Amino acid sequence: MPLHLKPKRLNGLPEAMRKELIESRRKRGWSQAELGERLGLPQMHISGIETGKIVPRFDTLLDLVRELDRDLLMVPRAVVPAVQALVRDALHPEGMSEADEGERPLYGSGVEQPEMHDDEK
Repeated sequence: MPLHLKPKRLNGLPEAMRKELIESRRKRGWSQAELGERLGLPQMHISGIETGKIVPRFDTLLDLVRELDRDLLMVPRAVVPAVQALVRDALHPEGMSEADEGERPLYGSGVEQPEMHDDEK
């Protein structure tokens, strides 16, 4: 990479991650100030992270998610849908209907996809 080009940085945490952080904090009944106090950060910093105005350093993000009884995990992209399905099912078992109690796909919608012909592969 040429020296005059800077690597692209995140403008904020992904929205889904920010929503999950907010939901986890609220489930514990904590205000932004309470979470900040536990982490040694001002409420304004927690607010900035949750709104996407502040991109936390990795160690701050790790402390934040662990304080909320979460963790960061690197997984191969190919298995992300399967991991997301496992997390979804673990967090929302009540979302399963009686029809779901039998065998069901690990990930995906469960709707059959049209079969691809050899020339489409």
